[in-house]
Amino acid sequence: MSETEVAETGARRVRGGGGSARRAERTAVSFETARFIERNIPNFEILNEEALSIIEWNAETVLEEIGVNFVENPTALLRWREAGADVQGERVRIPRGLARALCATAPGSFTQHARNPDRNVEIGGRGLVLAPVYGPPFVRDAEGGRRYATIADFRNFVKLGYMSKWLHHSGGTVCEPTDVPVNKRHLDMLLAHMTLSDKPFMGSVTEPSRAADSVAMAKVLFGDDFVDRNTVMTSLININSPLTFDGIMMGALEVYAQANQAAIVSPFIVGGAMAPVTVAGTLTQVLAECLAGVAYSQLVRKGAPVIMGAFVTSIDMNSGAPTFGTPEAAHITYGAGQLARRLGLPYRSGGAFCGSKLPDAQAAYESANSLNMALLAGVNFMLHACGWLEGGLVSSYEKFVMDADQLGCLHGLAKGVSVDANGQGMDAIREVGPGGHYLGCEHTQANFKSAFWRTDVLDYKPFETWEEEGARDTEALASARVKKMLADYQAPALDEGTREALADFVARRKSEMPDAFL
Repeated sequence: MSETEVAETGARRVRGGGGSARRAERTAVSFETARFIERNIPNFEILNEEALSIIEWNAETVLEEIGVNFVENPTALLRWREAGADVQGERVRIPRGLARALCATAPGSFTQHARNPDRNVEIGGRGLVLAPVYGPPFVRDAEGGRRYATIADFRNFVKLGYMSKWLHHSGGTVCEPTDVPVNKRHLDMLLAHMTLSDKPFMGSVTEPSRAADSVAMAKVLFGDDFVDRNTVMTSLININSPLTFDGIMMGALEVYAQANQAAIVSPFIVGGAMAPVTVAGTLTQVLAECLAGVAYSQLVRKGAPVIMGAFVTSIDMNSGAPTFGTPEAAHITYGAGQLARRLGLPYRSGGAFCGSKLPDAQAAYESANSLNMALLAGVNFMLHACGWLEGGLVSSYEKFVMDADQLGCLHGLAKGVSVDANGQGMDAIREVGPGGHYLGCEHTQANFKSAFWRTDVLDYKPFETWEEEGARDTEALASARVKKMLADYQAPALDEGTREALADFVARRKSEMPDAFL
C-alpha cells in the first residue's frame, strides 16, 4: 500500500470514530494551559526610519547584485527563472522588488490547529506562542548527568510540555533520540506529539520524504479534508547562512507549502562567523535571506503560511563559541522584529538561550535576558522557550521546568497595566486610609488569588523552613518538580481508531526501509 493510500485509510477510520473521540475528550483529565499571549504592551523599536530604509535597500542590493545559492534543487532554479530572476548555475539573483512583491501574498497571521481545539494558537499580530527547545542530541538531568538522548527522553519532554501551564505548543525535536535509526525516528517523534499531548506540534524537515510522512500522519490524526483546509503543523526551515538554501531544507519547505502547512524560514547565524560582526550588516543579511526564502515559499504556493525567523547569536572571539543574552543579539532581535512587521509577516525569534553547561546562574542570567528581549521585540513564535542548555547541545530536564515556570512572567508582563475601576484600587485606598494595612481589606480579599504571578518551582519560604526541608537549591527544586509532573502525567484522550491508524502508519513506513544511522 502506498503512503497516500495509508493516509486515506487512516483518515476514513478517524472520521468513523469522530463521535467517540469527542466523548473521550469530554471525559479526559485535562491540565490547565494558558491561552497564547496577546500583548497589551508596546514593542520596543530600536531602529529609526532612516536605519530601516538603509537596511532594506542594502538587503535588496544583496539579492540583486550578489544573489543567493539554491543548491541541488533544479526545480527551485526553474521556478526562480520563470519568476524573472537571473539564474546562473545555482546562483539566483533576484531583481529589486521581486522578492518583496512575492512575500506580500503570505498571510500576516494564521491559526495553527491542535487536536484539542481549545489549544489552537494564533501566530502573528500581537500574539506570542511559546514552544520548547528544539534539536539537542544530548540531555541532562540532576541524577544521570549529560548523556545522549533516547526516545524515552523525548517522550518525557513531550509529557512535560503537555503539563506545563505556560507552554502553548508541543514543539518538534525537543531532543534528538539517538537510539532510533535516523531515517525512522521522525515517525516515533511525531507519534509521541500526536498521542502524548493535544497541543499543536511541528513536522519533520530532515528530508523531504519525512516532511511528506508528517503531512500524511497529520491527515490520519485530523482527517484529509481538515488538513487540506487548515494549518495543523509548523516546521523549521533553516537557511545555511551565508546566502545558501540547500536542497533538503528547501525540499521540506516545498512539501509543507504545497500542503498549506506553515514553515519558519530562519537564518541560523553566529555573528562574526556566518554574518558580519556589525548589527546593521547582520540585519541586512538576515533580511536578504528571509526575503528569498519566504518569496520562494510563495512561488511554491501563493498564500502558504510562513513565518520570518531570525536566530542570531554573537561569538566569543577567544574560543569561537556562540554567546547568548548579549546586547548585540538583543539589538538584532529588536531590529529584525521591526523588519518583519514592515513586511507584514509573523516573526520567530528568541528563547531561553544560554551557553552554560548547567542550569546555574549563568544560565539564568542569559536566559532571562533572551526571554524578556523576545517579548519586547514583538516575537510571535518563540522556539526554545524552555529547556535549552549548553548552546543548544543539551535539553535539560531541570531547566525545562525552571524556564517553563518563568514563562508565566512573560504572560504577566504582556498583560500591561489595567486602569479600570478595580485596577485603580481607589476603594482599597479609601477603606485602609492612613496608617492601616491592606491585607484584610475587601479589595485584597477579592483579588488575592489572581493579583500576583505564582511560581511552581522557586522557594520563598523562611530560612528555617527551607533549611529543614533540605536547603535545596533551584536545580534540586526543579528536579523534584520534574519527578512530580511525570508521576502525575495522564495522556489526553484519543479515539482508539485514530491511535491504531497512527500506529499502523508508523509500523508500515518503518517496514518499508532498512535502518540507517547516518
